[in-house]
Amino acid sequence: MILRGMARSLLRGGARAGQMALDALAPPGCLLCGARVASGPGLCGACWAGLKIIEEPCCPLGGWPLEHEGAEAPSPLRPPVWEFLRAAVLFEGAGRRIVHELKYGDHPAAAHVMAALMRRALGGRLEDGVLLVPVPLHGRKLWHRRFNQSAMLAQLLARGTPARADPLILRRVRPTRPQVGLGPEARRRNVRRAFAVAEGRAEILRGREVLLVDDVLTTGATAEACCRALKRAGAARVGVAVFALAGKSGPAA
Repeated sequence: MILRGMARSLLRGGARAGQMALDALAPPGCLLCGARVASGPGLCGACWAGLKIIEEPCCPLGGWPLEHEGAEAPSPLRPPVWEFLRAAVLFEGAGRRIVHELKYGDHPAAAHVMAALMRRALGGRLEDGVLLVPVPLHGRKLWHRRFNQSAMLAQLLARGTPARADPLILRRVRPTRPQVGLGPEARRRNVRRAFAVAEGRAEILRGREVLLVDDVLTTGATAEACCRALKRAGAARVGVAVFALAGKSGPAA
């Protein structure tokens, strides 16, 4: 046991030393502008200031910031399917750029920054028994993009916590057209019945608290379709965790 402990310490020490040597040869740069930062991945002070971080108090169902504690949250156009929703930032400025770095810039380090901010927003919700389920991509899109950004975020959120991520529970059973440019009702029609729990996985969900994980929420149509599928399969309670909220008001779903 002592030898194993010493070996682990040496490996950790060697990893730290290797990282320090790498940083000395190629100092870590800001994820967005390339300016030097103390350690990576991260943001420089100027880019950090460009984040519109959502602080408490915020609407428990829509995630949107409220003016003050006790302020009345705006009523959604439709009652949400989920029990709570929490987001880290608004989808503008540096927040939008970070999402694009991950999804389109082939820069997976962005996921670490996003997950750190999401964990901060979630507070103590990553508890034992909580199951993190990412919004899935259809097989064709996954083949084209090579990774699912929501699955990356779910795995990073679960790391070092009692919660568990499972990227195989929820499936996108039919391809859908991109949601960009569609209105709220068209978005809902586009993803209706597009998601289902994988065969043989419903037992894992039964009676569980589930946290649906995605990068951005706009109208909430995709999250709504996913939450319905999870609840049909037996999930007792479903919350939503996203990195960014898009739009000028609460989600329509």
